Amino acid sequence: MKDAMSSPIGAIAPGAEDPRVSVTNGDALDDSRPQFSYTDLREWITQADRLGEIRIVPGASWEEDIGMATEIVQHSDSAPCVIFDDVPGCRKGFRVLTNFFGGKRKNMTLGFPTGLNRLELSEAFLNTYLADLKRVPYQEVSDGPIFENILTGDDVDVTKFPVPIWHERDGGRYIGTGSFNVTRDPEEGWINCGTYRVMIQDKRTVGFYISPGKHGRIHRDKYQSRGELMPTVIVLGGDPLTFLMACSETPYGVCEYELVGGMRGFPVQVVPGKITGLPIPANAEIVLEGFVDPKKRLPEGPFGEWTGYYASDTRPEPVLDIKAIYHRNDPILLGCPPQRPPDELARYRAVTRSALLRQSVQRAGVPDVHAVWAHEVGTARMLVGISVKQRYPGHSKQAGHVACQCHVGAYAGKYVIVVDEDIDVSNLDELIWAMLTRSDPATSIDFVKGAWSTPLDPRIDPVDRAAGNFTNSRAIIDACRPFHWRDKFPPVNMPSPEVMKKAREKFSYLLE
Repeated sequence: MKDAMSSPIGAIAPGAEDPRVSVTNGDALDDSRPQFSYTDLREWITQADRLGEIRIVPGASWEEDIGMATEIVQHSDSAPCVIFDDVPGCRKGFRVLTNFFGGKRKNMTLGFPTGLNRLELSEAFLNTYLADLKRVPYQEVSDGPIFENILTGDDVDVTKFPVPIWHERDGGRYIGTGSFNVTRDPEEGWINCGTYRVMIQDKRTVGFYISPGKHGRIHRDKYQSRGELMPTVIVLGGDPLTFLMACSETPYGVCEYELVGGMRGFPVQVVPGKITGLPIPANAEIVLEGFVDPKKRLPEGPFGEWTGYYASDTRPEPVLDIKAIYHRNDPILLGCPPQRPPDELARYRAVTRSALLRQSVQRAGVPDVHAVWAHEVGTARMLVGISVKQRYPGHSKQAGHVACQCHVGAYAGKYVIVVDEDIDVSNLDELIWAMLTRSDPATSIDFVKGAWSTPLDPRIDPVDRAAGNFTNSRAIIDACRPFHWRDKFPPVNMPSPEVMKKAREKFSYLLE
């Protein structure tokens, strides 16, 4: 059964019969589109280093140092990308990379000029990719750098990699944070790439948690209902663009490799796994391959999650029995652990999810949407600002309710604030100022109960949690000038845009 709440990213034109049919022949995209200067993590590092945003830290321990340093840098957009080398107790050349999405490199990662601010970057992502997102089928090749080292049988050992303890209260070493799982639907045959946390159980076993409703969970549940082993690949060092798409909401039946190929204008090259035959990026850094036994469970967690809490505790979860490990020479583990927001995870989700949310609201028929921003402090889920140019009574309410319940806004949301077009929704100070001065608590707030949430929501009542009722409520705050007397609303005490522009041009040096 298809996921009725899928967002439109990667969707095909109305009337097409199969959402998995490619809508492009793979020809190169127009030269006016952004150009990507990398296809794997190493090429990405070269480009980030040219921007002056790479720092090498030798000698940091996986037991404590890497996690502590990552906590420091991931909360700051201006902090560098950090590569941890010469990790004590690990083979020389084995490295960990963290904080990839920040500074100028976040624009480079998405193929855009480095001068765009975050809202401009999100708008560019929407207008360049989502407005006409192409899909290019992945291309199978016979070999690739990922097969430089092949470990099977007694040689399988995931503890050989410098996997950190990311947070001091974590229940184990999480090898999968900047990773994605590759699975195949056992009934329909389509490939899904999805990001789920992955914990080391022992040398040959890792456990992973998937929230209900996610496509990887749907695949897993199907295999379990059939009593079959689920073939699985876990990519632990793909290129950043593929990782970002694996983190994004895509429609049921659409493979993320195809979306990456469409964005770049040429296919993602994959090699078939030697055990499962699943498609593996040919230039990935580290890959685990094996099977998930539907009857096998081991304790997983706790893990410091994207809400900023340990909300899911420890419980039995499925595990991957690893049959093969593949890795490049001197492999790089991509780390992207969630922290208390705002953090790196919230930064990249804010850019992509804001664009997706604006597209969803517009496609639902809401006119004159000026801007949307899913705020980092709410992990790009729990606090959304949307600005509209009001055209009719109820326009702002319509925008808020659609943003609250379309797929991109529905999962684990909390608050939607709707404002007029003069407010910069990406500026938290402006957004809250508009809410405080243009809304009336008794009449401007609507509530939605029983909405789609997650076991990771720390506010779910223990009784509901025990019953499996993972729902929450939403607040839609209308912070627009009341439509029927908006012309009588007091004017804002600030210069006009023209005067502000002139002021910046003449006196911005005073802020340097």
